[in-house]
Amino acid sequence: MEPLNQEKFNLMIKNRAEKLIKDYKLIEQGDKIAIALSGGKDSILTLHILKNFQKEMRFDMVAIAVDEGIKGYRKQGMESAKSNAKSLGIELIKKSLKTEMGFSLDEVYSCFKSACIPCGVFRRHILNKTAFEIGATKIATGHNLDDEIQSFLMSFARGDVLKFSKFSPRLEVIHPRLIPRIKPLWNTPEREVGIWAVLNEIEVHFDECPYSELSLRAKTKDFLNRAESKKPGTKKAVMDSFIKSLNIKPGIIELKDCKLCGEPSSSTICKACEMKKIISDYKKT
Repeated sequence: MEPLNQEKFNLMIKNRAEKLIKDYKLIEQGDKIAIALSGGKDSILTLHILKNFQKEMRFDMVAIAVDEGIKGYRKQGMESAKSNAKSLGIELIKKSLKTEMGFSLDEVYSCFKSACIPCGVFRRHILNKTAFEIGATKIATGHNLDDEIQSFLMSFARGDVLKFSKFSPRLEVIHPRLIPRIKPLWNTPEREVGIWAVLNEIEVHFDECPYSELSLRAKTKDFLNRAESKKPGTKKAVMDSFIKSLNIKPGIIELKDCKLCGEPSSSTICKACEMKKIISDYKKT
């Protein structure tokens, strides 16, 4: 087997992501893109790709890193985010669950069946609020092909067809305070993201979150990886079938205002406020 050619591999990653950006109009002239930067390989690659794409199109960039408060884990990710943002000359805005919500994930995860549930809700809440405050026009996340397939299968298994509209490289929203999401790595396999980081000796945080191993996503990921190992091409086949059957277009979601905090919500009370009440009630018992 021939050794991997770094230049050719990097060009393949770059061209695929930039083609997706152009095909789905993920970025337009004058945009201000807020990158959700965890310090992991996916968000770091997204950061580098968009920085490189700035040479072709005029738009502004800023990175937002959220410290969930996970002892022995999050510190390394925050350092990776800081290092990469600095090396590329991109402003990094640091936020934390403790400062924004009054508690860390370590302090409240036991209130829920899985720590991933409140983590995702509160992190998205903080990201959107921060992006809105700084005038961002879009939020770029590091969701890769594996992430999308996992999310699709999880929703499919639960019969949650309403979430199918979210599985798109671009998610449009009908609400002035909710910033549209874009996913430049939407069709890039997770394995290739890891290879890119190692091949280019990029500082990334490779460790898995200690809370993730018991989640449904972790089980779905393991199932797909085993299927891919037995029959290479399984993941791509699932994605191709999904795109063909649903004719993927930019998802559009209509929202209202949360009665408690005023943030965008699909219900009268947003998930973040619902969970804050659960935590408050739990502490009283």
